[in-house]
Amino acid sequence: MKSLVPALLLAAAMATPAAAEEVGSVSTVFKALGPNDKIVIEAFDDPQVIGVTCYLSRAKTGGIKGGIGIAEDTADAAIACRQVGPIQFVEQIKDGDTVFKKDTSLLFKTMQVVRFLDRKRNVLVYLVYSDRIIEGSPKNSVSAVPIQKNWIP
Repeated sequence: MKSLVPALLLAAAMATPAAAEEVGSVSTVFKALGPNDKIVIEAFDDPQVIGVTCYLSRAKTGGIKGGIGIAEDTADAAIACRQVGPIQFVEQIKDGDTVFKKDTSLLFKTMQVVRFLDRKRNVLVYLVYSDRIIEGSPKNSVSAVPIQKNWIP
């Protein structure tokens, strides 16, 4: 039983979307009270594809509401994913897997990155979009990472 615990923990970690590290930010709107509105750049590694890192830029609302964490961020985002080392698949990947997810409001709005595998062109495709229970947004951005044919699972 003890030998199963590490394997179960590893499987649970692989099933959860990646966490992002903030790389930097720039202010876009001055706020007299609370933090400024800004664009934040975050990086995260694909948890199921070793050797791929994605850089996400997104709007972050400031002011008093933003300072205490109850502001709703806009759906504006861009993504650039790159091969940063040898590509290795941790396990079989499925199209539409969520690799990153971040709450962008107090309730019901998230920004997500999902991955697809274009087998015909040997490319990993990453899509960032925002959704909400009632009304999502058509704003999105896409990035592609070419891989060698013999690396596709």
